[in-house]
Amino acid sequence: MSKKLFVGGLAWATTSDGLRKAFEQFGEVTDAKVITDRETNRSRGFGFVTFTEDDAAANAITEMDGKELDGRTIRVNEANQTKPAGGQRRPPRHHE
Repeated sequence: MSKKLFVGGLAWATTSDGLRKAFEQFGEVTDAKVITDRETNRSRGFGFVTFTEDDAAANAITEMDGKELDGRTIRVNEANQTKPAGGQRRPPRHHE
């Protein structure tokens, strides 16, 4: 089972390729992506790394959280599983 990690505090210069290289030392990385702004194509300062093995992901969190990458101290933790869009909605309030 794969495990996705959130990596925050990235330097503007960090690329998806650089992110992958920084985390491959812990195990097989299936995906590494720095999230960019749609309009400017500039890094938004965070990204995601997906490992094939849970143990590799856990080791990467332990070893990389609080460490420096491209001159910035990064935060690494397990990515939150996103909920499908349009979840539960409250019924509208009726004012009397």
